[in-house]
Amino acid sequence: MSSTPLLLLEGITKVFLTDEVETHALSGIHLSIAQGEYVSIAGPSGCGKSTLLSILGLLDTPSEGTYILNQQPVANLDFAQRARIRNREIGFIFQSFNLIGDLTVYENVELPLTYRGLSGADRKTAALAALEKVGMSHRTNHYPSQLSGGQQQRVAVARALVGNPSILLADEPTGNLDSKNGDAVMELLRDLHREGATICMVTHDARFARHADRTIHLFDGRVVSEHEAASTAP
Repeated sequence: MSSTPLLLLEGITKVFLTDEVETHALSGIHLSIAQGEYVSIAGPSGCGKSTLLSILGLLDTPSEGTYILNQQPVANLDFAQRARIRNREIGFIFQSFNLIGDLTVYENVELPLTYRGLSGADRKTAALAALEKVGMSHRTNHYPSQLSGGQQQRVAVARALVGNPSILLADEPTGNLDSKNGDAVMELLRDLHREGATICMVTHDARFARHADRTIHLFDGRVVSEHEAASTAP
């Protein structure tokens, strides 16, 4: 792993103002993630996990603090700048899959590449390679409604991978799956990590948190503890 963090947060605070009430969702978060690391973020409901992931994914901006991604300050970029960096640097895996129902599996995976100006041939090569990696190349012409939940999540992982992002952000990736499919998706993420992917995952399930190199525990918007895995499974 590189000695320079891929992702660095310093003093990140997020305050929501509603009806003159201040809600401190995050308070002074310091976090670094190295290239090739697998980090899980754990904590009870309402502790700030989703808010933190939204800031990491440039879906939201912090109220205060510094965020460096791939050696570039990104905390205070405008909407268009954040969208461009999201497309190139970040792969999202959502709990609810977020596939587009009237697009085929292939079209869902290809979609992020259409914003990069790539040729049709290059998009096809990348999309098919991503689907092959998650074991879904035989379903390219199917629609999301024709897939099981586990298959939809595999397609969502392929879509996250297709642009070769710097980091994968997974928000409760097994939350809508039964235990068998949840285990299969977690094994897929572990395989991707073995191949060099950098992953940051929010999960409430301690079984899945153990897949990570390091687990960070949040409570009331603060990091209260973190620990490294005793050993990484082979």
